[in-house]
Amino acid sequence: MALSFFALAIFLFLTLDSDYTASPVSAASEGVQITYGSVIKLMHERTKFRLHSHDVPYGSGSGQQSVTGFPNVDDSNSYWIVRPIPDLNAKQGDTIKGGTIIRLQHMKTRKWLHSHLHASPISSNMEVSCFGGEGESDTGDYWRLEIEGSGKTWRQDQRIRLNHVDTRGYLHSHDKKYTRIAGGQQEVCGVRDKRADNIWLAAEGVYLPINEGK
Repeated sequence: MALSFFALAIFLFLTLDSDYTASPVSAASEGVQITYGSVIKLMHERTKFRLHSHDVPYGSGSGQQSVTGFPNVDDSNSYWIVRPIPDLNAKQGDTIKGGTIIRLQHMKTRKWLHSHLHASPISSNMEVSCFGGEGESDTGDYWRLEIEGSGKTWRQDQRIRLNHVDTRGYLHSHDKKYTRIAGGQQEVCGVRDKRADNIWLAAEGVYLPINEGK
């Protein structure tokens, strides 16, 4: 069962910086700004699957926690927290400009969206996994936000790409499904060239309002 808006709001209140006082809001309409600390689902534009992870390791490659595309909207394992990189002087509620390097933390397992040169299980592209944890993160968790179109800051209705800093691979998915994983989940991987299949949009979630105290 997916976490409700109220459960996510409680989670955000418990994890907010002490000097941040604005109330989180549900992203019920397009155009909402994505800010640091927001909890979102990322939807693969072409297939409409959500970026998903769960505490199940890959049976090949790195053996790290697997990342897939999940077909159902109503799933709590598809929530990701938008985080800055440690060296960036950013606060919760700050907006995110195109070209910024970000991290995505899996809400349920607290691990980071990660990539490297291990081969992905189905297509033998670059594997995308979840790795690390609270206080354990490295440059393998760094993704550069690329906004498609004329927008300068990340909004819910904007098409984006995420380019992995270490490997230069784009976060990618496609119609290729796992046969041994329940629910018709599809492969998520990294590819180095821009394709229609590496476009994503922010979908469901709880978004922190813009930090006006900057």
